[in-house]
Amino acid sequence: MKRELAKLITGQVFIHACMTGMRLATPLLALQQGYSTLAVGVLLALFSLTQVFMAIPAGRFTDRHGLRRPVQISVTVAILGAGAAIFFPLFPVLCLGALATGGATGFTLIALQRHVGRISSDANQLKETFSWLAIGPAISNFIGPFFAGLLIDHAGAVPADAAGFRAAFVMLTLMPLVAWYWIRQVKEQPMAPLLPEHANARVWDLLKEPLMRRLLLVNWLLSSCWDVHTFVVPVLGHERGFSASVVGTILGSFAVASALIRVVLPWIARRLQEYRLLTGAMILAGVIFGIYPFFESPFAMGVCSVCLGVVLGVVQPMIMSTLHQITPAHRQGEALGLRIMAVNASSVVMPLLFGAAGAVAGVSAVFWVIGTGVASGSPMAWRLRPKKSH
Repeated sequence: MKRELAKLITGQVFIHACMTGMRLATPLLALQQGYSTLAVGVLLALFSLTQVFMAIPAGRFTDRHGLRRPVQISVTVAILGAGAAIFFPLFPVLCLGALATGGATGFTLIALQRHVGRISSDANQLKETFSWLAIGPAISNFIGPFFAGLLIDHAGAVPADAAGFRAAFVMLTLMPLVAWYWIRQVKEQPMAPLLPEHANARVWDLLKEPLMRRLLLVNWLLSSCWDVHTFVVPVLGHERGFSASVVGTILGSFAVASALIRVVLPWIARRLQEYRLLTGAMILAGVIFGIYPFFESPFAMGVCSVCLGVVLGVVQPMIMSTLHQITPAHRQGEALGLRIMAVNASSVVMPLLFGAAGAVAGVSAVFWVIGTGVASGSPMAWRLRPKKSH
């Protein structure tokens, strides 16, 4: 199991890094071309738009087809999306690339998370395997922005010229191929039996479970913290005159911190229940967002980024462990799709709001609003206690 989990994590790193690199390169290119903060917010929102409409059908597809076929489709779409930006670095093409790489990453994530949940034997192993799987996005959140930023600054004759951006897009286009090389080696798991009474089940029936509704709300609030940080740091760095490498390093430090905390998270999770970790994460995230705007140097912003990475790094494994414990085996892919749809629906709207708020009130107000919101949701996390495990 450990060898297969390593292959899954490696594949996840590379396809997710394709998207995270695009999330750095495309807004920087748009800003360089003279587009407004609001336009950049629209561009970033598109990374989540495909997942809003495709997450539930994708979840059902993975329940019926397993791992490899969904990932194969995702890899093809990601290559086309990132590759188009190499030859046509225009704002409409960047938008299409955002739709393609965002959707492909979401589809892959559902397939991987469902597969990992199926190979875990009990609640403790669920927490452990999801903790290891969660290292993948943390690593890719560093690899994608960091190396894309380096290529943008240093691959051309001068920093941030057309050749630098083109080199970054070439690298990002190759990453999904590496992902497919590793994931195609993983053994498929048997499909959960689909009984006649399951045929007419509706996705909204899952929301009848109070724990599911509570879980989705907590997940939405915490995921918004990631969206705010990813959106505001490039804008703030651009306003303060930071280079692409500096912005990529700040975002990368967040990723490294969230990866490192996940290495020790299995040990932590054996001693603290999911709802306790989620409650603490919400309170601390609110505090960090409250003080973040007061730190102006790259080093100070990097320190805040590291602290936020540590706090938010514990979130996803605990969310996924809880979700698999409260969801029937034959509907886990569908439940994962519902979660991703809910999170990304807000990710489409929130960058638009962030962009508008940043243009009117400044980016500091964005930090303070999300900090207040996530901290006020901590009582909801405290009440998040699974009744049973599958």
